[in-house]
Amino acid sequence: MKGQNKLFIAIVIGLILGVIMGGVVHTQYPESIDSFSKNIKLLGTVFIRLVQMIIAPLVFTTLVVGIAKMSDMRMIGRVGTKAMLWFISASLVSLFIGLIFVNWLEPGHVTQLPIQDHSSAEDLIKSSKGFSMDDFVKHIFPKSIFEAFATNEVLQIVVFSIMFGIALANMGEEYTKPIIKAFDICAHAILKMVGYIMWVAPLGVLGAIAAVVATNGFQIFKVYAIYLRDFFFALGVLWLVLCIVGYFILGNRLFELFRRIKEPLLIAFSTTSSEAVFPKLVEELERFGCNNRVVSFILPLGYSFNLDGSMMYMTFAAIFIAQIYGIDMTIGQQITMLLVLMLTSKGIAGVPRASLVIIVATCTMFGIPPEGIALILPIDHFCDMGRSMTNVLGNALATSAVSKWEGQLDNHGGEL
Repeated sequence: MKGQNKLFIAIVIGLILGVIMGGVVHTQYPESIDSFSKNIKLLGTVFIRLVQMIIAPLVFTTLVVGIAKMSDMRMIGRVGTKAMLWFISASLVSLFIGLIFVNWLEPGHVTQLPIQDHSSAEDLIKSSKGFSMDDFVKHIFPKSIFEAFATNEVLQIVVFSIMFGIALANMGEEYTKPIIKAFDICAHAILKMVGYIMWVAPLGVLGAIAAVVATNGFQIFKVYAIYLRDFFFALGVLWLVLCIVGYFILGNRLFELFRRIKEPLLIAFSTTSSEAVFPKLVEELERFGCNNRVVSFILPLGYSFNLDGSMMYMTFAAIFIAQIYGIDMTIGQQITMLLVLMLTSKGIAGVPRASLVIIVATCTMFGIPPEGIALILPIDHFCDMGRSMTNVLGNALATSAVSKWEGQLDNHGGEL
């Protein structure tokens, strides 16, 4: 947790230095704005390319391991089916809420940033609007998995990973156990790399913010205030939906559940990690009355497949970046993006900022400048606090609901 706090401080320092440098250039050296912005942005380019470097192996290893391990669900039967139905429904609802509110509130339309680098605005918008069914089919099915890896075609990697994972799950444990173990180790190693790469983020933030402030002045901070306001408003609506569903299933015991999980919620909020509260959440859910076998099965699955806060944030952030660069996406494109996020986010661990990797990959796929992620990094910590707490709530409700449906919820669980 100390490391995350140090990273947050480093990003804030990078933000402040970027603002100062960009502000000085904008006000004192207007003739140098173009050259300064072009050169300082290279810091952001380094960070973005490092993130893009690990997208393909991260999606491949986590999905293969997750699907291969799902063969255990056949033995669990009804519990596994009900859990996955909850996860898929909650994920779709979360994604749709993010999509609806980012289109309604339009936080990215407060200001417009020019699209730079290798693509002109006209070409980028044209390619985005020309996303046809033919393009979609080609995006889904790879003609070469090596080409998909080389070009970071995430959806193609997902298709191959699903087929490979299903094949492993049906081959027999004596053959596949070493392979799954090896992929699991690779996935954890790549997630470790995410932690290392995030330490380049302060430099990426400095470069991105300095370039933006030098070019656009201080109006960018109005965007930050509106972004946070709109995101937490949408998050509040998601909480309301989850609580209403929880009340229909649990009745008045929902309030007891909140009393039980208030500490895990607070820890997740302050540490920006839903995984940090996993042991405590297991303990409190069992005290609440959930069957320990149900808890031990559903909760680990939920941490990969049921990250409601992160799901909502991914649609919100991706469309926000498109808005801020002036890219208008059709409803069809946005629905396609939602389905892509639905697939690519599965299996990604609930570690701080892991969802940023998926956002970068999705932005690249839909012709949205991926360097836009550096613009929201300075305030991502505050968004992460809210979405981590929401992830904990979603998993607690999922576990409690399935326990209730299975008749495995002890009504006297709270009376210790």
